[in-house]
Amino acid sequence: MDYQSYDATYSPFRAFSRDEWKVLEEHPQFPISESDIDLSKLQALNEPLNIEEINDIYLPMISLLQIHFTHYANLHNELDQFFKNKSRRIPFIIGIAGSVAAGKSTTARVLQKLLSMLPEKPKVELITTDGFLYPNAELEKRGILNKKGFPESYNARQLLSFLANVKSGKEQMEAPVYSHLYYDIIPDKVQTIIQPDILIVEGINVLQVMLKKMTKRTLFVSDFFDFSIYVDASEKNLRQWYLDRFKKLQETAFQNPDSYFHKYAEYSQKELIAFGNKVWNEINLPNLKDNILPTRFRANLILEKGEQHAVRGIRIRKI
Repeated sequence: MDYQSYDATYSPFRAFSRDEWKVLEEHPQFPISESDIDLSKLQALNEPLNIEEINDIYLPMISLLQIHFTHYANLHNELDQFFKNKSRRIPFIIGIAGSVAAGKSTTARVLQKLLSMLPEKPKVELITTDGFLYPNAELEKRGILNKKGFPESYNARQLLSFLANVKSGKEQMEAPVYSHLYYDIIPDKVQTIIQPDILIVEGINVLQVMLKKMTKRTLFVSDFFDFSIYVDASEKNLRQWYLDRFKKLQETAFQNPDSYFHKYAEYSQKELIAFGNKVWNEINLPNLKDNILPTRFRANLILEKGEQHAVRGIRIRKI
């Protein structure tokens, strides 16, 4: 059953319209103008972002996250007092999930920027789970190259080990790097993470990738999250955004001879749209329905998007 059909009285979420949500932050700590941030550096390809979206949607969200982050820090200090020791603070981890083309990367970058502007000036790092995909050679060996993005295409053990190190207080960690140009992991290239206050983990899989260990316990990536966000939209809009992005990539990245998708650079619009729909129907849509969408209820916050990526509603898990 879709959450929209739930009786609000018994739903695990509190629902807010856009108008109800934006007035929750009537006096923001740092009102944002276009001169304060470069929107072009925050928005992903074909994901419109304007200052109204920042002020109406993201600033109230930052205040909400600050409540959780402050509570997390206070709990750490109180536990230090209880155990009579001084321990290193462990990073607060935010997970961001949702379909291909939903706008997760824009949400992640906006949150990284705004959280870093809080009065405490926390150090905020961002990683994507793309880096934890198996290399194409391994996917081909396993016969699942056409299932890139499905749970089985990720090195779940490596991702879980990385997050375990973060939550163990390890000072410096390395994450593999994925190239969308080459459509593959870049050998010997890593992203170094050093003692962040907040770590944002973004990817379609973050609420559902798991690793079955030798014991009977099943470990989920989301077990390491202190707060999670699901970027939601209708299947109709997601398909259209995916196709629009595909057309834009043909005009840009696909023109690069080094691009994995260079062979599609000369496709006619009709051929390109037909191919994009084929990929959506055979790969992205089944992954959405079978693996991604069922995890929506595991999130603490659901961003419900309408047309043009504008958020029209917010759902917050009740406490």
